Amino acid sequence: MKRIIVGIDGSASAKEALGWAIEHANSQDTITAVHTWSMYLVGGMESPYVNPADYEVLARQSADAIVEEVLQAVVGADGQPMGDDAPKLLTEVRHGHPGRILIEMSEDADMIVVGSRGLGGFRGLLLGSVSTYVVHHAKCPVVVVPMTEEDSDS
Repeated sequence: MKRIIVGIDGSASAKEALGWAIEHANSQDTITAVHTWSMYLVGGMESPYVNPADYEVLARQSADAIVEEVLQAVVGADGQPMGDDAPKLLTEVRHGHPGRILIEMSEDADMIVVGSRGLGGFRGLLLGSVSTYVVHHAKCPVVVVPMTEEDSDS
């Protein structure tokens, strides 16, 4: 029985990573798809549209929507992989830096799976900043799922 952690951020690469984990796991394994969020408030700035007390609620709602979208894209509307040998799929949304959260979770995981590129702005890099961070600091084996041809064009 393996505990597999998959970092998801809504990118095509993260969807590939979750799909890879599901394909390579079995019914004895548990996959936890993890999405993180954070918010940065700049002192003295006020928005006429959002009450600062509501920022956390809105950030959490956005994170939950991203997780739901990824699950629907990868496993369908019911949110669970199908088949007799399908692993159990859990989700977790946590506040904090994605790399640090994944490293923390790697301490009692059997494997971390990440996509090679997330939603960051440097498209020409071979690895994204989170996947690079995880590769260098994880306490368990790490699988970096490469982008497909279609993903690299978008």
